[in-house]
Amino acid sequence: MKNEPPYPIASVDHALHLAIVLQQEGPLRVSDAAGRLGVSPSTAHRLLAMLVYRGFAEQRPDRRYEAGHVLRPTAATQAPVALLRQAALPHMQELVERVQESVNLMVPAGTETRFIATAECAQVLRVGSRAGRTLPAHLTSGGKALLAALPPHEVTALYEKHDVDLPRLRRELALVRRRGFAINDQRTETGLSALAVLVRDSENSPVAAVALAMPSARFHRDRVTEWVAALSGTASAITRALA
Repeated sequence: MKNEPPYPIASVDHALHLAIVLQQEGPLRVSDAAGRLGVSPSTAHRLLAMLVYRGFAEQRPDRRYEAGHVLRPTAATQAPVALLRQAALPHMQELVERVQESVNLMVPAGTETRFIATAECAQVLRVGSRAGRTLPAHLTSGGKALLAALPPHEVTALYEKHDVDLPRLRRELALVRRRGFAINDQRTETGLSALAVLVRDSENSPVAAVALAMPSARFHRDRVTEWVAALSGTASAITRALA
């Protein structure tokens, strides 16, 4: 389980947060960065200048900052990341308060799943923030929920050049379609289990997945129906907020 260090260094955390935002959401003005971090414009400017110096950011001719060459290229996502975060976070926090487990929001990015927001629970043993990470879509609960929404031929096209057991993946996705939810039981990290459902936009197109993540010691099969119902309510609330 990943928890915040006992003696966090705020400036380092702010710089890393900015790097994640630049990579996932695109160019930012100094004022945008200041507002996102809750710091003064002068502090945001110094942070961005250091990111430029180390190659994590570049300044454009219009004076906005964008991701630099050091940040690993990832597959593009068509999801409206900033809008999804804004619409989803209040409902994710409500779900955390209801079930006392951490909640993640994910979007598709090729054969990966990109975590764009986390609402952490307050339990001592918990799943920490995954925001900014990318993991193989065929292993994560949210990734499988998103893949299951694709036509089978698109899934085949995505993975035909990857070292993935396609027959097994097709069986897993068929089960996800029948159930309406996906499970990751320690496929990405030992000791971590997760459940996810699809989030659709106002036109009923799949745009994201919302997942409950917890230590496997607290993952009990007899609570799956309860958790899925709570997740589905949150997904519906996000859809309404997007509209």
